[in-house]
Amino acid sequence: MVAVAKEVGPNRYRESYGRYLEDFKTGDVYEHRPGRTISETDNSWFTLLTMNQHPLHFDVEYAAKSEFAKPLVNSCLTLSIVAGMSVSDVSQKTIANLGWDTVRMPAPVFNGDTLYAESEVLRIRESKSRPTQGIVSIKTIGKNQKGVEVISFERTMLIPKRGHAVDDKADY
Repeated sequence: MVAVAKEVGPNRYRESYGRYLEDFKTGDVYEHRPGRTISETDNSWFTLLTMNQHPLHFDVEYAAKSEFAKPLVNSCLTLSIVAGMSVSDVSQKTIANLGWDTVRMPAPVFNGDTLYAESEVLRIRESKSRPTQGIVSIKTIGKNQKGVEVISFERTMLIPKRGHAVDDKADY
């Protein structure tokens, strides 16, 4: 989503990203850009930071003996990057992530791959207990530079209605 400049005072503006509940439409697809190329450093640091010690992610000699013949990008890093690519568009105003479902990884990701993402709006409904909010479910797909789908997942979020987001308050 293109940033919107909101006036927060005389001659003062603040950029705002994301969508309000009213901005979502079932069936719409949002392409998230820019893409993100994953480096060996990204993969090694993320793998070690998250205490994943599987050598397939950072030991070139070990990985050479695997069916992939080279290190794989940690699947949680792939998930994090693709989800992160969608934030400024679909969830920048989100109050809470309510759930993640059906995470699938149909193809491997390797160091040097560039990922691109898109999200389709699956369901929208107003909250039964929170009158200023609603629930949106999306399916996000990540593809590599060759157009091969490498990850998909569904995510459900609690989204504010227009005028009820944190960034609607100019005093923060």
